[in-house]
Amino acid sequence: MNKALLALSITILSGSLLAQESPITPRPERVQISEGPEVPLVGGYLTVIRWTENNPGGLPVHYGIVHYGRDPKDLSQSAKNPIRLNPYHSSTVFRVNLCDLQAKTTFYYKVESMDSSGKTDGVSSPIKTFTTQ
Repeated sequence: MNKALLALSITILSGSLLAQESPITPRPERVQISEGPEVPLVGGYLTVIRWTENNPGGLPVHYGIVHYGRDPKDLSQSAKNPIRLNPYHSSTVFRVNLCDLQAKTTFYYKVESMDSSGKTDGVSSPIKTFTTQ
């Protein structure tokens, strides 16, 4: 076996190839919410908030964040869910799960997103409402 083929075989077997590493997506000039936010599921245990943004770019891992509360002036509770950006898609759908909310209660919320380093994508929704069952 020649030396180049042997080195390639060792590299592959040692797991040092970075085939699973996601590329950094170019950042757009401005991130905007194009759909939502909306509440496709309001349940006793689980409520889901969903919205779509143009692809915010940057680091591969982002978080959708929902700030919520029972008073529109006090959105002190928050929940976030991770998502991995697809650099080949022009938009990104964020979904955030809110669990164990009080029944028959109106909640106010707004959404935003940030990358895994904590850098905001610079977009925030207006305050909206939903009522639990």
